Amino acid sequence: MEEKLTHIRTDWTREEIADLFDLPFTELLFRAAAIHREFHPPDQIQLCTLLSIKTGGCPEDCGYCSQSVKAYSGVEATKLMEVQSVLQRAAQAKDAGSQRFCMGAAWRNPKDRDMPAIVEIVKGVRAMGLETCMTLGMLTPKQADMLKEAGLDYYNHNVDTGPEYYERVISTRNYQDRLDTLQNVRDAGINVCSGGIVGMGETRDDRVGFVHTLATLERHPESVPVNALVPVKGTVLGDMLADTPLAKIDDIEFVRTVAVARITMPMSMVRLSAGRESMSEATQALCFMAGANSIFTGDKLLTAPNAGDDSDAALFVKLGLTALAQEEPMRACKAMEPAE
Repeated sequence: MEEKLTHIRTDWTREEIADLFDLPFTELLFRAAAIHREFHPPDQIQLCTLLSIKTGGCPEDCGYCSQSVKAYSGVEATKLMEVQSVLQRAAQAKDAGSQRFCMGAAWRNPKDRDMPAIVEIVKGVRAMGLETCMTLGMLTPKQADMLKEAGLDYYNHNVDTGPEYYERVISTRNYQDRLDTLQNVRDAGINVCSGGIVGMGETRDDRVGFVHTLATLERHPESVPVNALVPVKGTVLGDMLADTPLAKIDDIEFVRTVAVARITMPMSMVRLSAGRESMSEATQALCFMAGANSIFTGDKLLTAPNAGDDSDAALFVKLGLTALAQEEPMRACKAMEPAE
């Protein structure tokens, strides 16, 4: 791999990140695009599929989540899907062109009795040649080790927002709980996927704190999903923002967040995640220019709507984008490993 000119920093200050947010928009995009080209193919996007393998009934009170028992969203609780059913969905995702298969379970944390089935799912999906990602809530070190042994490539556990705003979104666990799970995942040798949600009524300073948290980890997450809140009726934030539409983050500020994530975490896959179905093609194009190089395909994300395969294919043709080669993300992850 050719030598990269940009130094990978983990010592960003909040002031430096705030200064990036404050740059003129065109200058910010120019810097983000230049850094993106150093580390990633500029015209290739990683395609991922997300499946809810256990829906609803979560005891957490996350204000954005329709799967919380505290929400009145109409989402019914289900049991963990059968292993074979998950593998059938994974095969369909691969046939549709996905490179990574992400699976989410609405748990505060998995029970030990659930782990054998989870392990079989990971092994089966990985045997198909797909990258595997799981999000199951908080993990113990033992559970993280089991997932590593099964061959899990990535574990997703979002920090959601900046540390100061966190308690306004969730009260059933604290910010350090999030960071502890990320450390357990990292210690087990699994790639980290961690990002957050913008447009929850937070300020730009909260978005600075969100990026700062991830950009100052000892190792940047290999994958950083940036979600725009999808307000769901019956959730705390969905109902709150329905009455205050101006709280919704505007498109330019969302693109700024993507660009700052790209600049501060050059080698990470920055995923344009939830909320994309309501974005214009122009906004999505700006996100790709700003360094987003991963999306979820399909028409559903857990319980929320998504843009859909046909829409994505048409947009890719219009923008001259192609699907990322399967080996590219893993090569980038290997490059992030510290020298022995």
